[in-house]
Amino acid sequence: MHRNWAGNLTYSARSIVRPASLEELADVLTGGGQVRALGSRHSFNDVADTDGVHVQVDGLDDGRPAVEPLTPDDGGAEGEVVSVNAGLRYGEVSRALHATGRALGNLASLPHISVAGAVATATHGSGDTNQSLASAVEGLEIMTPGGELRRITRASDPDVFPGTVVSLGALGVVTRVELRTVPAYVVRQDVAADVPWDTFLASFDAITSAAYSVSAFTSWDEPAVRHVWFKSLARADRPEVRGLAPEFLRWSDVPVHPLPGVDPSATTEQLGVDGPWHERLSHFRLEFTPSAGDEVQSEYLLPRRNAVAAIEAMRALGPQVAPLLQTSEIRTVAADDLWLSPFDEPSVGFHFTWLPREEDVRAVLPAVEQALVPLGARPHWGKVSTLDATTTAALFPRFDDFRRLAARFDPEGRLHGGLVGRLLAAG
Repeated sequence: MHRNWAGNLTYSARSIVRPASLEELADVLTGGGQVRALGSRHSFNDVADTDGVHVQVDGLDDGRPAVEPLTPDDGGAEGEVVSVNAGLRYGEVSRALHATGRALGNLASLPHISVAGAVATATHGSGDTNQSLASAVEGLEIMTPGGELRRITRASDPDVFPGTVVSLGALGVVTRVELRTVPAYVVRQDVAADVPWDTFLASFDAITSAAYSVSAFTSWDEPAVRHVWFKSLARADRPEVRGLAPEFLRWSDVPVHPLPGVDPSATTEQLGVDGPWHERLSHFRLEFTPSAGDEVQSEYLLPRRNAVAAIEAMRALGPQVAPLLQTSEIRTVAADDLWLSPFDEPSVGFHFTWLPREEDVRAVLPAVEQALVPLGARPHWGKVSTLDATTTAALFPRFDDFRRLAARFDPEGRLHGGLVGRLLAAG
């Protein structure tokens, strides 16, 4: 028996395998019974669960470099697209890319998560113009339950491609992911402390657009936003917030951690020091474990046009949620066209890092959901929610199309399990 990273979930799988080759992977997939891919185990619910066999591809060798630039004949454009082993962590891919002068457009808070797992669940970073990590995908190689290795790209399969990227592992085991890259760039990180709520709400658009990536941290019951992290493309000075006098922001002169009172040594460098993109965009350094995993996480994504109303609704719930919170983060995300992405329009995300008291967390989540779902909120696929599968599926307009696509790839339902099984059975 094995557990997820946080330890709040024991998987139901009877075994876990790590195939070393495509041939070994095909043997597992054609061997009958239920099977599911398992990434870096950073999901907090049973989206990756199965009562059959778990497959991890972090040791898979398909005979190609783990990080390989594609040629124009393969769908690349002068090295702009790179094919990576799906089991690699983002931090590993980022370091390899930076060494060649290339970069990804955005990263999530943690560089420790696997590429395939993050893409399959629409994991994201922050920034008004930054889409989710899945939006950088130009192609996937997927092995179906029948052992067929299929390559699906945005260029060659426009009708189904948007349904195959954020797939929750319901189409097969992803072995390679093709990512769009950009030239490497430099980022500085500055943190403003104790931003008054009135200022934050009145200047929300100006604050989130003042840097390449912006994150705000709160416990919802505080008199001010505890910290606003600005990650700016290389510049000499701190970011300026349009229409806001400089004295309205008090800049921290010491490094801080997203969790109050925690040693910031695991966080990426702050205090306005320029550095490579992959050493600033994530909140945490790859070489550190950001926490012991003693936490539960939830997240809700909703239309940006409702951000202020949603923040006010959460502040009203502050007395209920704050006693269970380690911290909460507000981020913005740009829109994309992926069927199971919650970002079909410019969006804002409310992320909750809870104390490891899941029963108590589940008791308070209905109040959070009752406040946010009427404003268009949808739960993150890999985090704890109390919405049932039928309700969740109905929040995604293309879910019926995805259900039909999953039936084409997996007609016997061998990839069903956990949350995915419930979702595909809903409706």
